[in-house]
Amino acid sequence: MPIGTRARVAAAAAGCALLASCSSGPDTPPAAAEPTPHGYVDGAEETAEAQWRLVMAEAGTGEVHLFDPVTEESTAIATVEGARAAGTDGRFVYISGASGTQVVDSGVWTVDHGDHVHYYKTEPGPVGAIDGGGFTPVGDPAVTVLNSAQAVLPLDRPALEAGEISPTGELQAQAALAYDKRLLAVVDGAVQVLGRDGALESELAEPCPQPQAQTVTRRGAVFACEDGALLVSGETDLTAEKIPYPDGASGGLEDGFHHRPGTALLTARSRTGAVLVLDLKERQWRELEVPNAVAVSATGEDSPVLVLTEDGALRSFDPATGAELARIELMDGTDGTVPAIQVDTARAYVNDPGGTAVYEIDYRDDLRLARTFDLDFQPDLMVETGW
Repeated sequence: MPIGTRARVAAAAAGCALLASCSSGPDTPPAAAEPTPHGYVDGAEETAEAQWRLVMAEAGTGEVHLFDPVTEESTAIATVEGARAAGTDGRFVYISGASGTQVVDSGVWTVDHGDHVHYYKTEPGPVGAIDGGGFTPVGDPAVTVLNSAQAVLPLDRPALEAGEISPTGELQAQAALAYDKRLLAVVDGAVQVLGRDGALESELAEPCPQPQAQTVTRRGAVFACEDGALLVSGETDLTAEKIPYPDGASGGLEDGFHHRPGTALLTARSRTGAVLVLDLKERQWRELEVPNAVAVSATGEDSPVLVLTEDGALRSFDPATGAELARIELMDGTDGTVPAIQVDTARAYVNDPGGTAVYEIDYRDDLRLARTFDLDFQPDLMVETGW
């Protein structure tokens, strides 16, 4: 597979070059080396809090912009001719265009150690290009797996961080994701457990016919299959459990799962137009009565589900009862465009592809409109990074 890359080289010099006071004479013992701080990442700056960024692409010009909601500053960081789709693994953004997919480093990410986390930032910019498009990325610190209808491509994550695109091999699978230091791959309906070297370790008893989406949560890995969601959980011994779709929502999902990264409450739109909520804690689906939904997202367990409808209204719903909690008019209809709802721990962001604005919503405060960001470009595509 032809792969174009642009390596970014970062060099850090430490010491006291050319200063006589730093030299050691023959009778002076060498100074003890400074211990490496816990969580240290070479070439990156550690910060005290998460560094959320919105990465947006304008379809007409192909310009890719990095927007900081704190400073409200926007910076053009790349160009992708014919930009038409975008996805992220939390740091890197994969933007499909006229000649393949461009990989862009947003320069912000989080390292989760379980009992504590580290937040980092570095210089953003383009990394390189790969063939194909329409990829949905799912990653961990070792590998990011790109899924599309045409191919499944695992990429070496440390190589990406070094500015290089290095596939670990093309999986002959219909879908795959990284989970618990292994790979889960759906091959002709069977769910295989693979080592990171691609070697087959085992096969799960529960199948996944026609996989359509995949994600990883704190309660396990999830595949959307033709007959329901397949939840894979456990550590040494993995188990698989099928959660069938509710009546009237058979056939699978329209455009994948949407949720706050890592959380175990998921939303999706079915191919029959229904808005579906999957509660992994309760192992059940719920269908919301919301016609003409164009974008959905879940904000977390015991937290509202957000739905944007064709009339430009954003609504929130109780995920347990399906009751509508709040509503706000954001835009004068979506007019055939495809907005996105991006959610982090405090705010939700909704882009208006038909205009030049992004709306910041406090989803815990009855959908209060916190800020409106007026831009000098059209935010046709939008993802949030820093997680």
